[in-house]
Amino acid sequence: MNEIWFYTLVSVFVVSIISLIGAIIMIINQKSIKKFLIFMVSFAAGAMLGDVFIHMLPELAEEGGLTMTTSLYILLGILIFFILEKIIHWRHCHLSATKDHIHSLAFMNLVGDAVHNFIDGILIAGSFLLSVPVGIATTVAVILHEIPQEMGDFGVLLHSGMKPKKALLFNFLSALTAVVGALIVLLIGINNEYIIQIIIPVTMGGFIYIANADLIPELHKETKISHSILQLISFLIGVAIMFSLLYLPVH
Repeated sequence: MNEIWFYTLVSVFVVSIISLIGAIIMIINQKSIKKFLIFMVSFAAGAMLGDVFIHMLPELAEEGGLTMTTSLYILLGILIFFILEKIIHWRHCHLSATKDHIHSLAFMNLVGDAVHNFIDGILIAGSFLLSVPVGIATTVAVILHEIPQEMGDFGVLLHSGMKPKKALLFNFLSALTAVVGALIVLLIGINNEYIIQIIIPVTMGGFIYIANADLIPELHKETKISHSILQLISFLIGVAIMFSLLYLPVH
């Protein structure tokens, strides 16, 4: 059991640290990156929706988890994020993002990413409870999944008005929820199948809401044809990366 704890905790910490890689790359050339922030938002929207419809939904279908209850949990996820957004009063905000007025889009993205990372921690811990090789394979898959996702998330934080250092910190703290998810599974010591059947649909609803209610409307503010085409390409790249992960040997 000590071996399982060791491997699991090391794995989730590595996954959390991975969240810094894409951010650090973009900080190196901050001025150039600012010109492409809206395209990073496009990428994040594509990655989120791709994650939902390419990974989460098919996984539930394969396990026979697509029921009326699943649909209700997805709706619950949408409702939860709708309420969260109402609480922080971001709707119909027409002010530009500045250091004194950071759009709540950043906080909504952090909440969604935190839930996503929390699930990653559950998946990793549950895999190690089955066997160490399965746990290692799952960790590698999660890491490869997180790199493009975290780059998109960091872009959203910058676009929302956060300074790079603050965005880097919050993105890392959000990634640490993977540790929390893993600890819960290890401490309870139960099969994570029932937990996933609840959390994954709720997360799906949250990602669908963020992508369609927050990210995509931001993209519509840019009407220049050339930029719109680049946004579409960025969106499709986000989806394509999620799709390409299906063909990884460790998926």
